[in-house]
Amino acid sequence: MANNGKEYVKGFLVGSLVGGAVGAVVALLFAPKSGKELRQDIAEKTSDLYQKASNYFTDVQQKVDEQVWETVNEGKQRAQTIIDSAKAQAQKILENAEKIIEEAKTKAKAVQENVESKIEQVKEAAKAGVEAFKSEMKQ
Repeated sequence: MANNGKEYVKGFLVGSLVGGAVGAVVALLFAPKSGKELRQDIAEKTSDLYQKASNYFTDVQQKVDEQVWETVNEGKQRAQTIIDSAKAQAQKILENAEKIIEEAKTKAKAVQENVESKIEQVKEAAKAGVEAFKSEMKQ
């Protein structure tokens, strides 16, 4: 919708320039002047219209350049925001992974200690059984 308004204004300005140029030429042609004066007036009006058109297109080019840079900067800012968000999420994931690894290490160590304790108990029970068997055999 906003783009249609810009197109309308652009068309209106171009139409005004062209209409003004045609009107100026017609006015000069119907004015009661000598050929030399008429050519001089036409040259002046042409120069004026050329300058106005040049200024108009320079202004348009500057506005387009500004809009392009604004769009590029907005894109850069959005990209940086996305990158920062991704980094923060990656950091959280890394921290959670480190916590999980530490918990797993702690649990694995507890299981290992429990297994070692059970192995030691089995060894002691086996020794006691061997000693009991030896003492039974001696009797």
